[in-house]
Amino acid sequence: MGVWIKQVESGSPAQRHGIEAGEKLLEINGHPIADVLDYRFYMTERRLRILLQQADGKERMVRLRKDEYEDLGLEFETYLMDRQHSCKNKCIFCFVDQMPPGMRESLYFKDDDDRLSFFFGNYITMTNLSRQEIDRIIKMRISPINISVHTTDPQLRVQMMKNPKAADSLEYIRLLCEAGIKVNTQLVLCPGINDGPYLEKSLRDLGEMYPGVQSIACVPVGLTRFREGLYPLEGYTKEGARQVIETVNAFGDQYERRLGSRLCYPADEFYLKAQWPMPDADYYGEFDQLENGVGLFASLENEIDFELQNPDGRRGSGKLCTLATGTGAGPFIQQMVDKVAGVFPDVRVQVVPIVNRYFGESITVAGLVTATDLVDQLRGKQLGDTLLIPAVMLRHEKDRFLDDQTVEEVEQALGVTVRLVENDGHDFVDALLGEKSAYE
Repeated sequence: MGVWIKQVESGSPAQRHGIEAGEKLLEINGHPIADVLDYRFYMTERRLRILLQQADGKERMVRLRKDEYEDLGLEFETYLMDRQHSCKNKCIFCFVDQMPPGMRESLYFKDDDDRLSFFFGNYITMTNLSRQEIDRIIKMRISPINISVHTTDPQLRVQMMKNPKAADSLEYIRLLCEAGIKVNTQLVLCPGINDGPYLEKSLRDLGEMYPGVQSIACVPVGLTRFREGLYPLEGYTKEGARQVIETVNAFGDQYERRLGSRLCYPADEFYLKAQWPMPDADYYGEFDQLENGVGLFASLENEIDFELQNPDGRRGSGKLCTLATGTGAGPFIQQMVDKVAGVFPDVRVQVVPIVNRYFGESITVAGLVTATDLVDQLRGKQLGDTLLIPAVMLRHEKDRFLDDQTVEEVEQALGVTVRLVENDGHDFVDALLGEKSAYE
């Protein structure tokens, strides 16, 4: 037990009280420290008793006072302070299993870590959590937690996730909700497997746990061309997508009347597959599931409309630029560009949807467009001064694409400056006007 201290920040409470790199942090106020959750939770108090182990094995106690929530100033070998928890499931729809070779190494790691759910919004299945870990989440009041449910039918969940613990861990959702922990849930829907009556059961069961369950995102399964030897799955047809939307909206209408919240939402991709218009911003409430692709278009359009109503004297540069996106978003992005150009006549932006040949043409989202496809499909075109791309094409550090190529390599290959565009109406309009991003 305990975690080795790699570095002590200069001027921090820890440094002022003589805590040194190379010592092992054992306890804070009598609580054993095993990982980042323990550390972040117990260090927030004003008065701390810190038990340390020195390099020679001797233990010592440091007592200090600091401001509440002031960082103690300790750095560790890794952010989580121990190994990242990997997924123990073998889901029939797992996207990682459909990855081609040659991508970033981190993309082949199957994450299922409750700590990353809290800090970064990752979704977890709970199948590698014990009851003791659930009790810790409740004790620390960690909220919200994002949970991949897929189905509330215990037997079907086991079949879909190929893990016998998938059934028992469903009970954890109820325990969390009863303890006042807020839960966002997602259902990755596979045609003919967990939709239809199973989808109705899932929406009904999760709705019964409101307000603990605060949102349910229904997302279509993503299928790449690399599925040899994997479970036979098919993507959603137009009619299948429409059936899902009708089912989810029927429950949503009911919940809105009874609970004052729609609670359940189809992902934008379902509307694209159904060839139906997207709902407006009011439909999505607080936009709890933007990271799951729920309400992205409506949110962006709403923000763009606000920007256009408040132009603040801005004007376009008059220079040609190119905006590349996924084929799914292409028509919508063109509409938004036309809308901006209607207010700023100097805007000259050509929209180019990029066909996803790397993963397969059934993949239409912008976030899975690679540098390989960008370069192959844009080389030789008149791109203008700048190539605009959605920031979601890059990893969190915003430097590398999924195929491990850098932004600089794309710029060199195409002979154009690349400008990232955040999923934010203000940044979208700024990008079209030729202004620098505030995020850079």
